[in-house]
Amino acid sequence: MKNHELEKSTNYKLADTIDYVPGSVVIKAILKKKTGIVAISSFDSGEALTSKTSPFDNLIQIIDGEAEIVINEKSNTIETGHAIIIPAHARNVVKANKRFKMISIIIKSGYEDVSI
Repeated sequence: MKNHELEKSTNYKLADTIDYVPGSVVIKAILKKKTGIVAISSFDSGEALTSKTSPFDNLIQIIDGEAEIVINEKSNTIETGHAIIIPAHARNVVKANKRFKMISIIIKSGYEDVSI
């Protein structure tokens, strides 16, 4: 399987590394490891990810446009430059009332006793 991560030691404007595709959600890994994932996504207007839960916290940062993030039935509007943390085990939906791009960072738990 080909590694689809971005090339290391290269300067990127992340919003330019993924395009909008009409009627689609596009997800691309920036870094993918056993301990977590950093991904970039683009959502065309009217698209959404299905309702789900995850065993890990998920930091979402909007890098273009505006997203609606619903966490445990509470709607949050997140604009370019802003971020929100979806808590572990919270039911959530990511919606595009307008098109947007986001970065998602999930760090898998299990390393709480390791200092950096």
